[in-house]
Amino acid sequence: MDFKKLVVSALKPALEGELDDATIDLLVETPKSSELGDYAFPTFSLAKILHRSPKMIAADLVSQIDATPFEQVKAVGGYVNFYLDKISYAHEVLQEIATEGQHYGDVKLGQGNVPIDMSSPNIAKPMSMGHLRSTVIGNALANILGKVGYTPIKINHLGDWGTQFGKLIVAYNKWGSEAAVKADPIKNLLNYYVKFHEMAEVDPSLEDEARAWFKRLEDGDEEAVKLWRWFRRVSLAEFSRIYKILGVDFDSYNGEAFYNDKMASVVKTLESKHLLKTSQGAEIVDLSKYNLNPALIKKSDGATLYMTRDLAAAIFRKNHYHFVQSLYVVGNEQREHFQQLKAVLLEMGYEWANDIHHIPFGLITANGKKLSTRRGNIILLEKVLQDAVGLAKKQIAEKHPELPNADVVAQEVGVGAVIFHDLKNERLDNFDFNLEEVVRFEGETGPYVQYTNARAHSILRKAKITPAPEVALNDPAAWDILRALGDYPSIVVRAANEYEPSVIAKYALRLAKAFNKYYANFKVLVEDSELPARLAMVAATTQVLENALHLLGVAAPKEM
Repeated sequence: MDFKKLVVSALKPALEGELDDATIDLLVETPKSSELGDYAFPTFSLAKILHRSPKMIAADLVSQIDATPFEQVKAVGGYVNFYLDKISYAHEVLQEIATEGQHYGDVKLGQGNVPIDMSSPNIAKPMSMGHLRSTVIGNALANILGKVGYTPIKINHLGDWGTQFGKLIVAYNKWGSEAAVKADPIKNLLNYYVKFHEMAEVDPSLEDEARAWFKRLEDGDEEAVKLWRWFRRVSLAEFSRIYKILGVDFDSYNGEAFYNDKMASVVKTLESKHLLKTSQGAEIVDLSKYNLNPALIKKSDGATLYMTRDLAAAIFRKNHYHFVQSLYVVGNEQREHFQQLKAVLLEMGYEWANDIHHIPFGLITANGKKLSTRRGNIILLEKVLQDAVGLAKKQIAEKHPELPNADVVAQEVGVGAVIFHDLKNERLDNFDFNLEEVVRFEGETGPYVQYTNARAHSILRKAKITPAPEVALNDPAAWDILRALGDYPSIVVRAANEYEPSVIAKYALRLAKAFNKYYANFKVLVEDSELPARLAMVAATTQVLENALHLLGVAAPKEM
């Protein structure tokens, strides 16, 4: 049951003619302290309308409200505070979770296909910590959108085209060897790429060579295409191994190269609509009416750009998937690019461009410094995951040396710690990465949430009776847990509406903290009349923690 709607329904008769249901719902808030009620309605916005003090309005509203469904309703200052009937609330929430299980929190916000452009590493470069955010944010958003009725389509738009391949071919031809690439493909290809940029600072003519090689690649030059295919093949093998560790899969690996034969029609459409203009030899679309810089469609040498391919990709995805939304989980530094993309599509007459959403995110830094493949300042993602698993294994050995399947659990905890840490940060925030902090079993970490879930499962294993959600639970000390459990469906809706996985991660921490506080101060397995109901609360906690972790793409081991 939506208890907020209960509050709105109680207020509606008293506010008829003043505020509609949607406005009342918007104004109802959750107090910071449960001592001030479970929901509160501020009357300050009514003071100007009614020409009375908020305090008087609140007192008058309380006299008109039917308080029967609530424990109490009272006026405090300019607020009407609602205290839920805790026994009824516990009964309904625990029964709902027991009945719906993993489907608790499912809601129909919408339907239809939602392509999610995510991860998208560049071929011939290793997957670094810089790729983590797009990958795990995109995966979590796919899970969350699936939870609220949409059909997510995860697309790994591989960076398998562009001038960087001209640079790599030049570097390989000058300093590389086939034997070295076969021995350690990604490491050596990266070394060549870094060396190219070092040498280009001394000899700028290398940039011209690189552009020429990329043009040969675009024109189908046999030598260029052969090298490109080789670089792509060895890179995909590397990526696939890391995605398996992260537990992330994709519905499409169509990268930039897939759109090579689809760009001509884009250019033709732009020409037919008289949108292309020549500027310094390049072809552009003027976007001054949107207060944006011109969108570059073709360089002066005829080579295409990211914009050309992204236009082709957007049109292909609309025609192929008939999407209702299209998401691009790409760093915040690309904000203007996606503004330009939408603007060009709108100029072409595609109103569906308004259904495209850029989902930006901040940077992961190392010791306060931005990661850069070009400069060789990278932290390899696979190495971080391996180290995280090692730290998890060490802590598990100390806490639970006899744990069965310790290696499997360490993998779930270590990898989960890295994913959770990324997702607990709001998307747009930058953060510095410290692995030892990330894998701690205490504090606001993934292992803390996982350990809470495992602790709850341990209680259920030790219990000699079956949880019974139909038994009334009258335990004021459990109220923070019960309230958090009841909030989960609205948390899922908020995460989906805001495209913000951190809402789920922070919620999981809140529920874990409430449960651990209860566990530290009260014995669950006391054989009294309410034991079956307390066990139902413990079972509901495990179910909702596991549901939340699943949305984040984090495993939930039952023992740790």
